[in-house]
Amino acid sequence: MALAQSMLPPPFLAVAAIQPLPHQRQTLPIGAVRPGILPPRAAKRSAKARLPSAVTDESLSSIISDLELELDDGMAAAGELSGGSTLAERWREIHGRDEWVGLLDPMDPLLRSELIRYGEFAQACYDAFDYDPFSRFCGSCKYSRRKFFSSLGMDGAGYEVTRYLYATSNINLPNFFRTSRVGARTWSQEANWIGYVAVSDDETTARLGRRDLVIAWRGTVTRLEWIADLMDFLRPVTAVGIPSPDAAVKVESGFADLYTDKDPTCRFCKYSAREQVLTEVRKLVERYGAAGDEVSVSVTGHSLGSALAILSAYDIAEMGLNKASGGGGGAAAPVAVFSYSGPRVGNGRFKKRFDELGIKAIRVVNVHDTVPKVPGVLFNERVPELVRKAAEGLPWSYSHVGVELALDHKRSPFLKETGDPSCFHNLEAHLHLLDGYHGKGRRFVLASARDPALVNKSSDFLKDHHMVPPFWRQDENKGMTRAHDGRWVQRNRQEIDDHPEDTHHLLRRLGLAAENN
Repeated sequence: MALAQSMLPPPFLAVAAIQPLPHQRQTLPIGAVRPGILPPRAAKRSAKARLPSAVTDESLSSIISDLELELDDGMAAAGELSGGSTLAERWREIHGRDEWVGLLDPMDPLLRSELIRYGEFAQACYDAFDYDPFSRFCGSCKYSRRKFFSSLGMDGAGYEVTRYLYATSNINLPNFFRTSRVGARTWSQEANWIGYVAVSDDETTARLGRRDLVIAWRGTVTRLEWIADLMDFLRPVTAVGIPSPDAAVKVESGFADLYTDKDPTCRFCKYSAREQVLTEVRKLVERYGAAGDEVSVSVTGHSLGSALAILSAYDIAEMGLNKASGGGGGAAAPVAVFSYSGPRVGNGRFKKRFDELGIKAIRVVNVHDTVPKVPGVLFNERVPELVRKAAEGLPWSYSHVGVELALDHKRSPFLKETGDPSCFHNLEAHLHLLDGYHGKGRRFVLASARDPALVNKSSDFLKDHHMVPPFWRQDENKGMTRAHDGRWVQRNRQEIDDHPEDTHHLLRRLGLAAENN
């Protein structure tokens, strides 16, 4: 009996054993703050008193102390969850109406919950992407659009994916794209799946207080080599067809290429990522605006996906596509960017125009991550104003947009000391840090039942004594299945979603159809 008890898993793994699989998210009603992973101090004392002696011996004491996280006496979990208004009542504030003033320190529980939720929409891009170079579907989404969230264990997400987004791999970002090794037998030799557009269903819309359109862009999970691919050269947005009243508004050239390039010979990237997202937003804003719904546009992305999120949010607002009337007298849908570990995108004039358009952006960063510090290492928003103005015309002077929420992975007792920069950049690690963040100088206390094991899904960042293997997430048998003749083969995919039939019609309405002739 003592031996059996001594082999019990760490507490958070024992709990996870009766929950959905770790890569599946236990979705709560939207707008509700998730219950804490740890009970209040008094409840913990009584729980510890009932543990078998073998579980409370010295060999597990460090694990228990990590899980308790030394809650402040004045911050019992029940206290944080009590009272408060609903998301439907506060959504404009949470969506950035007031630049998140007063919500970050101390951390507002509703805002934390929403930051994690939008981060999980971005994480879904990673979990659904086929990275396997031995798969003939490498570079595509593993799941059909209609079953996207259910295939990821996110049945309760409350959103319907309306469109997949693709980009051409013919641009100079080789470390971002994935291609199969099997050559001509692949689903596409030119395209990569790069994200999706989704809209909240009726029930979720009622909880949110508005119809929410989500645009999620794929970034990079672990490999940071794409940074070296950046040309670190600013280009006017007007040079790539993005409108601006200020010709001095510029963005990094590689981001602009990824967003606007296309391949007319390819079924999946005959339209640019820009054209795909603009037509879908136009259609959805008109549809739900005509139905009388209040609409919001929420754009999310991690890493390189964050750059696309910021660029596309700017484009949507500059084109007036967040208005049901297409720029007339209709009320504009608020546009907000939820960015995770994103690089700088444009120059100071880009930031100025971004702000003038009323776009809100909150950037969640790990202070030890290098990606948010590039490009623009020498000239950026942090240098003195006189230096910044003098360098404004230089092709390597950049400025972040929005409000920064800086986190520090060294505050989490779950995470190990490491020099691996990919750990510092990992999105699941950022969501873990958000879960434990309560404000500057406050102790790290997990505020929800979000499983810390998710951190090691695509990294080796958790301390070893938690007994969570690194890089543990993979498809069963790596996607192989046994055929009727007994041979092991790759699962076939019946259909890969491409573009809605009305895309060209919508492009014509936007005045962009000529670009596809």
